[in-house]
Amino acid sequence: MTTHAQPRAVPGRLTVLAALLAGLSAPALAASDIVVSQVYGGGGNSGATIKSDFVELFNRGNAAISMTGWSVQYASAGGTSWQVTALPSITLQPGQYYLIQQATGSGGSVALNPDLTGTIPMGGSGGKIALVSATGALSGANPTANVVDLVGWGAASGYEGAGPAGGTGNPTAALRNDDGCLDTDNNATDFTVATPTPRNTSAPVRVCSGPVIRPIVTNCPASLGVAQGYASVAMLAASDVDGIVNGATITSASVPGIVLTGFNAASEAGASASARLEVAANVPQGSYPVTVRFVNDQAQEASCTVNVAVQALAAVTRTIPQIQGSGAASPVADTVQTTQGVVTAKVAGGFFLQDAAGDGDPATSDGLFVYSATAADNVAVGQLVRVTGTIVEFTPSGANRSYTEMKDVSAAVPLSSGHSVNPTNIALPNSRLDGVEGMLVRFTSPLTISQTSYVGSRGELTLSSGRLEIPTNRYAPRSAEAQALAAANANNRIVLDDGLFTTPTTIPYLGEGPTVRAGDTVSDLTGVVDFGALGGGGAGFKLQPTVAPVISRDNPRADAPALPEGNVKVASANVLNYFTTFTNGMNHLGQNTAGCTIGGTTSRGNCRGADNLVEYVRQRDKIVAELKGIDADVFGLMEIQNDGDYSAGVLVDSLNAAYGATVYAVVPKPPATGTDAIRVAMIYKPGKLTLAGPALSDADGINNRPPMAQTFKASNGGKFTLVVNHLKSKGGCPSGGGVNADNGDGQSCWNGTRVQQAQRLVGSFLPQVVATAKDPDVLVIGDMNAYGMEDPIATITAAGYVNQLERFVRPLGMPYSYVFGHEAGYLDHALASNALSPQVVGAAEWHVNADEPEVIDYNTDGKPQDLYNALPYRASDHDPVVVTLNLLPGAVDVTAGVQRVSSGLVFNRATGLFTGTVTLVNKSGATLNGPLHLELAGLTSGVTLVNATGSHDGAPYVTVNGGLAAGASVTVPVSFSNPAKAGLTYTAKIYSGNF
Repeated sequence: MTTHAQPRAVPGRLTVLAALLAGLSAPALAASDIVVSQVYGGGGNSGATIKSDFVELFNRGNAAISMTGWSVQYASAGGTSWQVTALPSITLQPGQYYLIQQATGSGGSVALNPDLTGTIPMGGSGGKIALVSATGALSGANPTANVVDLVGWGAASGYEGAGPAGGTGNPTAALRNDDGCLDTDNNATDFTVATPTPRNTSAPVRVCSGPVIRPIVTNCPASLGVAQGYASVAMLAASDVDGIVNGATITSASVPGIVLTGFNAASEAGASASARLEVAANVPQGSYPVTVRFVNDQAQEASCTVNVAVQALAAVTRTIPQIQGSGAASPVADTVQTTQGVVTAKVAGGFFLQDAAGDGDPATSDGLFVYSATAADNVAVGQLVRVTGTIVEFTPSGANRSYTEMKDVSAAVPLSSGHSVNPTNIALPNSRLDGVEGMLVRFTSPLTISQTSYVGSRGELTLSSGRLEIPTNRYAPRSAEAQALAAANANNRIVLDDGLFTTPTTIPYLGEGPTVRAGDTVSDLTGVVDFGALGGGGAGFKLQPTVAPVISRDNPRADAPALPEGNVKVASANVLNYFTTFTNGMNHLGQNTAGCTIGGTTSRGNCRGADNLVEYVRQRDKIVAELKGIDADVFGLMEIQNDGDYSAGVLVDSLNAAYGATVYAVVPKPPATGTDAIRVAMIYKPGKLTLAGPALSDADGINNRPPMAQTFKASNGGKFTLVVNHLKSKGGCPSGGGVNADNGDGQSCWNGTRVQQAQRLVGSFLPQVVATAKDPDVLVIGDMNAYGMEDPIATITAAGYVNQLERFVRPLGMPYSYVFGHEAGYLDHALASNALSPQVVGAAEWHVNADEPEVIDYNTDGKPQDLYNALPYRASDHDPVVVTLNLLPGAVDVTAGVQRVSSGLVFNRATGLFTGTVTLVNKSGATLNGPLHLELAGLTSGVTLVNATGSHDGAPYVTVNGGLAAGASVTVPVSFSNPAKAGLTYTAKIYSGNF
């Protein structure tokens, strides 16, 4: 049993109560009337709607308050330095909001209307905002001097109360509850993570001491372009959070032929009412401002004005192929054009138009995206529509090319209905998808799902013809083969989208599980080709489906790998930041803590993994299910909290509870566990393996997560040493060039450091491990953060270690344990020494994680639907690797098959030693595996075998490395110290194998 620093308990009612009591007793700032009511740091990022970060202030009191001489200050989640935005001379009235815009990004489509503009780039997932009654920069992680209000969110190390507010994403903000009125001095409970709703000084006043009356919010187009002789329509809507919109009328002067029809009252408070503003074909040319008033059941009203412009039908100036042109950009970019085509699809924000006849030139697309939500409301699929607007080249964030589209639409006139466009048949790979951008297409062959990571956050699945393999997973970096595969992959993918461009409220494309897995296939896929920003960054071609995709479960979930039988099963598992101390500062026992330690610094900002007890339990149960499913005799673990053996012990307790017996124990930590917040660790079955000596680690400065080695002995006496590694990650590139920069060879950042770590491993640490164990059988496992053929792995295999995934998995298909950037490869390895490799009888990955969508993991925040279950799927982002060994038994007595021929002993007067030889002849008829040991049992008392290699059962022995073929012989020198010159007697025994 392992002894731990503090008692452990299974979380339950008492630990939850303890967490609540700890929160109540935590220090906090005094409640203030001016508070930070909203923080948002995802502005302009991929997946964001709003272009800028912002901070919102609110006066929750009943008196006006001057903020002259005040400032708003920001620090990163774990930071101690603060950036300052000074406030002007402003007095905030009771119930009034104040909006401060900060840094603006390249993404998003909605601009703010701020009261003040700053330049601070805020964190998208977490940070700290302080409202300060001074303008001098704060210092420290959790300052209090002159701080009027403090909000920490995500993994923030400073906050009010028991913990920070929840972590945010690019589409979410942290909002103070009750419209900003709630202030219990506890960020963890005062804030909710939700869609950002920025409010400025012009927003409706919210008086906290009185009842809240929310206004009616209208949603009407500012203008409607109409062609005389053609009827047109505009869709209007209105809603009220706390009331039911139940009426709408035109209040402006009556215009014959312009009517409001089809009014549908809201079904409940918060729901939308809708109506159609119809313009008849006989309305004369002219401009008609039409004002519509909406009313609700609270006697409120709100109006909007639609400027109806009736003009003569514009003549077509360019066909769609002429607008597209054959070059990289439209020849008429930045000009107003009129064109027409058939509507093939509608998506959020616009619609696709296609010239049904086309021009027959494959270099010029026949399709065009019309970027106008208002125009999209007035057209239908199958209509022939004439549209006028500005042609632009849109370049999404991270893109290396532009996309031709129309925006600033002044008129979209349906000319007739009942039209159709035949989809163009295409296939992947395809190097000219730009030739069909905006067009309706059909893929003639089934496509494989290569990535599922963003189906929850963006409704996206990456599709390709077959799985995409990371080039350096198969070929050496910088090789012609790797470069060719990279080019082929770039032409062999398209992203299946859901037409929303925002986080879907219902996650698309999921089947049973609920999941959709990489490796599943999509057949007879039809839709329009789009181009835009992608989940995870960058941009690419996307398909907006016009027919529901048919997904076949061709890569079903499987049980843990069934490998050939051996006598030891080993597994490598990255447990994705398994921490028993959470980012909110609480721990699994419900106690409030100082946080987690990195080097000599302890703070809550150092913690990773679960944000709170609920997430921890969900994470723990998935990890336990994964480990129990594998049922290895020893696990090498990566990304477990670096707190001695404590968190590893908690995990073992949970795993044993799942078994209902004491099955596993922690391998006691080595002297050095590194300076990172995470470490590598091992757990094992004492009923199957025995520890042979203490664990070792390499504390050299190149390893902030030192490798850990432990020698084990199996029940048959066979020994091997397991070495667990977690090399430097590929993320967080350094500035400038050099070996650690991303040099474009597919190995990403920090490759130079990983190579140094691999060189240190094979050049120093592994030889030390072998010498200490007195056994050459070594298995190197772990998350190397390097794919199969990258430089660090080549360094290790060049030293004689055999890649078991290439040996066992590659002949059957692509080895992979991780999916990144649409492609798959293995970062998780099993590398055996030459001596051990013949004893490896099987190796495989269990594809329980990498193929699964992120949205089904343990996290609770930022998800449109909570699809969690306690099954092992998506317990981590890496797949575990499983290896079976058939360890040769320990030293076997082969004396009966070996003839011994001893020479006479010669006394050397200079050394005082008796020397001679013993020749061993293999008479067994079969090869004897090495090493061989000549043991001299019952050696005369007082006599010492001076050249003994070691002692076995009290008898000295001499080791002969290497085996002995049938009929072969080997001569073993012996040297004795015999001060009394006694008669020398012993019984010679011969052993094969390791003691």
